[in-house]
Amino acid sequence: GDRGTIYGPRSMRFTVTGAEKHLGDLYVHRGRVESGSLSVGDDVELVIDGERRSRLRANHSATHLLHAALRRTLGKNVTQKGSMVAPDRLRFDISHPKAVTADEISVIEAQVNQQIRANTAILTRLMEPDAAVEAGAMALFGEKYGDEVRMVTMGEWEEDGDGGNNFSVELCGGTHSRRTGDIGFFKVVSESAVAAGVRRIEGLSGAAAEAYCAARQAALLDAAALLKAPPAEVAARVAELIDERRKLERRLADSRRRAVTGGGNGEGAKDLGGVKFTSRLLDGIPAKELKGLADDLKAQMGSGITALVSVNEGKASLVVGVTEDLTERFSAVDLVRAGAAALGGKGGGGRPDMAQAGGPDGAKAAAALAAIEQSLTGAH
Repeated sequence: GDRGTIYGPRSMRFTVTGAEKHLGDLYVHRGRVESGSLSVGDDVELVIDGERRSRLRANHSATHLLHAALRRTLGKNVTQKGSMVAPDRLRFDISHPKAVTADEISVIEAQVNQQIRANTAILTRLMEPDAAVEAGAMALFGEKYGDEVRMVTMGEWEEDGDGGNNFSVELCGGTHSRRTGDIGFFKVVSESAVAAGVRRIEGLSGAAAEAYCAARQAALLDAAALLKAPPAEVAARVAELIDERRKLERRLADSRRRAVTGGGNGEGAKDLGGVKFTSRLLDGIPAKELKGLADDLKAQMGSGITALVSVNEGKASLVVGVTEDLTERFSAVDLVRAGAAALGGKGGGGRPDMAQAGGPDGAKAAAALAAIEQSLTGAH
């Protein structure tokens, strides 16, 4: 409801923080007495916060245009599932089975802003519900209407559709702008899912929409300056940088692999009762690379067991690999769990030939490798 101030005798000032309608024509004003006192029978002056109401009107009228644009773009299956109108933003929920694409949002924004630029009058008429629906008004499913309803019409549309030649025709009792141009400008800022088959569109109008676009433009210019490229080329330049980074990451991973595997000669493995065992204590190697390194070491040995532990930011990741010919005697899962226990971790899982685990105590990395070696020694 509206907000504002109530002035009365004896320097009374009452700040209204909300207005509600109850029991038909009973209006309740909530708020607080800032000064003076208020008595039954006092003559008072009610002053509405006009700026706030103007922004509410603009956002409310924008939701009507948005609803019509959604139906014209996505199809008549779109129905309203909820809405929220605030002075600084708006929210509109619709029935739709999938995400609204960026291209569809562009079309929807263009339709709404076209109607805003046209600056046509927003018209209201009181009439019977059946007559309003016959005139093209869209009634909300499940909404209860009295003997008389208020039909709100706005915009013009050359194509036949909802409301004939009107862009939007709905039954609504809320406050609206006088003309579509009063909305100023409309921008969708997000699209998301709120439930199965329900999408949420959030948007801004007027000065808030302009400020949002200005901030985005400033961010784009900052990015262009950092990239030393025109704003129109920022996306392409970022794509190039991402591609370059991926190439560098692959080269770095290859270098790490060569360093860990020692050039591919398979030397350095211990002989534990006739079983080759190689272990590596690594620093800063990403956990996702350990299995590939274990496969390389297994291939070098031909037959044997490998264990690798990498420490990143104090935490340890552990991988154990067992060549196929030894999986009936040794399980990588059992071995990795022995190492995880030394790291302060629990469990670990995988297959008999490859298993992975982790632990919070990276300082015990060497102890983890020793625990795995001890398990192998005890298994003979």
